[in-house]
Amino acid sequence: MSGRSPWLRIDPKLCAVCRGRGWCGLSYCPLLARRMATYKLRRVVGSRELFGSSPPSVFVGRHGYPYVNIGPSIPPETGDTSIYDLPEKWLGLKLEKILDYRWSLITGSRKHRVNDLSDSFIEKIHEIILSIKPVDVEVYLEKPPKPLIIFSEYEPPQGPRAPVKNVRVVSNPKIPRIIDRVYQDKDLKATNAIIELYRHNIPVTIIQRIFSVGALGVQRKRRLVPTRWSITAVDDTISKYLIEKIKEYDEITEIEVYVRKYYDNLFIAILYPGKWSFEWMEAWWPGSTWNPSEREVVVEGDYEGFKGRTTYPEIGGCYYATRLAIAEHLYKRRKQAIAIVLREIYPGFNIPIGVWFVRENIRAMMRSKPVLKTNNIKEVLEFIDKETKLGAEKWINSSRLLKRILYIETIDKYLYHRISD
Repeated sequence: MSGRSPWLRIDPKLCAVCRGRGWCGLSYCPLLARRMATYKLRRVVGSRELFGSSPPSVFVGRHGYPYVNIGPSIPPETGDTSIYDLPEKWLGLKLEKILDYRWSLITGSRKHRVNDLSDSFIEKIHEIILSIKPVDVEVYLEKPPKPLIIFSEYEPPQGPRAPVKNVRVVSNPKIPRIIDRVYQDKDLKATNAIIELYRHNIPVTIIQRIFSVGALGVQRKRRLVPTRWSITAVDDTISKYLIEKIKEYDEITEIEVYVRKYYDNLFIAILYPGKWSFEWMEAWWPGSTWNPSEREVVVEGDYEGFKGRTTYPEIGGCYYATRLAIAEHLYKRRKQAIAIVLREIYPGFNIPIGVWFVRENIRAMMRSKPVLKTNNIKEVLEFIDKETKLGAEKWINSSRLLKRILYIETIDKYLYHRISD
C-alpha cells in the first residue's frame, strides 16, 4: 500500500478549522505528518546525490526472491539520527513524528541475489549496519527518488526509493565487540548468534537488521533475508529460547490482568496459573486498518500449547511480537503461566505501521502493575466485559484458551462438590 489509507475520507473543511487537534477522530494528523516529511525532503527529491547519517538503516525487499532489492536508508541530515529506525524509543511520540522520521528516510537499492554476499556493495551495507551508531553515507542514485510512501503490517512505514549507482561510507562505523564477534564467527549458527546478541542487550530491532543483511550464521548458509521475514524470524527465535527456560519455572499462583490503552488501541493480558501456553487475539472495528467493513467487527486469533506450534499463525507477525514481550516478562520473573492477550483496534487507528507497535506496547503493558489479581475467573470475565467494547461473551466464543480455562474451572468445581458431598 502506498500513499494515503484507502479508508481515509476527511472533509477538507474540517481540516481547515481543526489544524491538527484531532477532530477527525484519527490517532494522528495526516496533513501534519506529510508536511513535516515533505519539508525535510524538499532538498533531495529531484536530486541524484544524497548525503546523510544512516541511523543505521537498511531495507531488504521480498519481491522477486531469490533476487531482492537491498540498500541503505538515509535521511537528508547528519548527526544522531538513530531514532529514525529504533522503534524501542518510539512509544510516547506522536504518530506524526514517527511518520516524519520514517518518510524522511530515502532508500537507494539495487537487485541482488540473496546468497551472493561477496561484492563490495554488500560489504558496504555490512559496514553500515553493524554499527551501533549513525554512519555518514554518500549515496549516488541512478535517478531522483519518487516521493512514495509505503505502509506495511510488518515493517515501519517506508519513504522514497530509487535505484542506487554507488554508496560511499564517509565516517567510521562504531561496531560493538559482541556484534563484531558473531559477525566474524563463520561457524556460529544464526539462531545462536541471535540469542548471543540478545543476551548482550542488543535491541531486537538492531538484531533484525543485522540478520536481514546476511551477517549472521554459518558462512555457507548466510544470505540476505527480506526485512519482514527477518522481523518475524528474530521475534520467533528469541521467544522460543525464552519459552524453553520458562517451562522449567514454577507457575504463578493467582490470575493477573494487565491493561494498556494507546492510540485507539486497547490491550489486555491475562496470566493464568498453569503450564505455558499462549494465545493472541485481535478485534478490528469497522474503519480501522484491516477492516473496511461498515458494520462488522472482525475477530482473529491463534494459539499454542505447551509443545509450541509447527505452522505459521494466520494472524501474522504480531503473534510472535506479542509472544516475545510476554515471554520476556515471565522470564524476568522466573515464572510460567497460561498467557492470553487481547487487542481491540478502533476506527481512529487506520494505518499499518509495523509489528513494532504491538511488541513495544505489550512490553510497556507488562512493565506496569496488574490492574487485577484474583483467584476467581469470574472476576476476570466481569472485568473484560466492563473494559472491552466487544464484551466477555464474544471474546470467550473466539478464544480457545479461555474456553479451556472455563472448562477446567467447571470440572474442578464439580469434583470439589462431589468430594465434599
